[in-house]
Amino acid sequence: MSKYQSINPYTNEEFADYDNSTPQQIDEAINLAHALYKKWRHESPESRAAILAKVADGLRANEKELAKMMTLEMGKRIAESREEVEICASICDYYAQNGPKLLEKQPLKTSLGTAYYLKQATGVIIACEPWNFPVYQVIRVFAPNFVVGNPVLLKHAHNVPGCAALTAKIVKQAGAPEGSLLNLFPSYDQLADIIADPRIQGVALTGSERGGTSVAQAAGKNLKKSTMELGGNDAFIVLDDADPEVLKKALSDARTYNDGQVCTSSKRIIVVQSRYEEVLHELKNIFENLKAGDPLDEDVTLPPMNSQRAKDKLTGQVKEAVAAGAKVFYQYPEIDSAGAFFRPTILTGISEKNPLFDQEMFGPVAEVFKVADEDEAIALANNSSYGLGSSVIGKDIKHAEEVAAQIETGMTVINGRWITSGDLPFGGVKKSGYGRELSELGLMAFVNEHLVIDVTPK
Repeated sequence: MSKYQSINPYTNEEFADYDNSTPQQIDEAINLAHALYKKWRHESPESRAAILAKVADGLRANEKELAKMMTLEMGKRIAESREEVEICASICDYYAQNGPKLLEKQPLKTSLGTAYYLKQATGVIIACEPWNFPVYQVIRVFAPNFVVGNPVLLKHAHNVPGCAALTAKIVKQAGAPEGSLLNLFPSYDQLADIIADPRIQGVALTGSERGGTSVAQAAGKNLKKSTMELGGNDAFIVLDDADPEVLKKALSDARTYNDGQVCTSSKRIIVVQSRYEEVLHELKNIFENLKAGDPLDEDVTLPPMNSQRAKDKLTGQVKEAVAAGAKVFYQYPEIDSAGAFFRPTILTGISEKNPLFDQEMFGPVAEVFKVADEDEAIALANNSSYGLGSSVIGKDIKHAEEVAAQIETGMTVINGRWITSGDLPFGGVKKSGYGRELSELGLMAFVNEHLVIDVTPK
């Protein structure tokens, strides 16, 4: 049986499977990508930017097919799948329009001569991507590296092989040269061999802490630059002066978007005591009004999780938390379905000694904490081994910004939940990883800043 399988989590039925790539297929892919890198070294980014604009067009033209594949393979609501395709197209637009300008040489002030540094491609990148955003995770690595001139090999998650293949097909149909984005289905042992190959110059991974540790170790052993986005346990801080309507809107899908399977979901809702009951009951209202069903149905707001395995893991985590003293404030009614549905749950009373205190809950579970004041809220937010994203909800924006500046995290949204765009950097600190994707920072992730200085006597 193939390790790469398409299993509809709404029915738990397999509808496609893919064999692992052969050693010959992998070697040919690396050869092709490496040859393209050497060719691109003599070409300007403007030509690739023009093709990237066509990739954006191709994504939009194939939105229906791509969105349906995402929903069938990992259970995402069809409306959210379409939204993901549009986000990906906009990322391609951003780099198509801004990439060449961002890659212009940078003058340097020095008394030693006339100096500048070039921004040059480094070579083939291997991207190891997760299932929760099957196209977005790929495009946010591919788009900047394409305009830079770094071909990308893709090793996608084992449960979204159809999305991987379709994305690579759309890129090729847009006119990208063969080798620009090559989808592979390697085993874990083969992945280690790919990373070790001297033709590979960088590794980009989004995934679990365990997966990141393994891949980062392989990259470091072979002196390959890497970027890691490894999940989070994001704090959502509600201050005393939070506007009720702004708070309500921010909470509306902060823990249920993508069925809560988002690295930057607001997993820990930290509330000053004056607003605690309000937040609890607002979350309950949101959860109890969800409609479970087929994610292809436009009216459904509670889809299944991405797999039965994920549901079982989250169920076990909640049971462990409750056994250690956590209280279930609310749990969605039983769902009569063969699918991988998890009943959205609100937990309170999670102490620092609870084994779930510093774990990531990847699904529709809201952990709500009551604190005496904002100082305690900040301390609790920072009492985590993760540091990916966060939110601060407060009417006094200047003060909310002051609170945001004290949170040990890579990103903070004021008066909203997680947001992403091609022009905004994405990444975290601590065990949430290192490096940035998207924006100018993401463009520079695998760039050689090549110093050139003219010291000719004048």
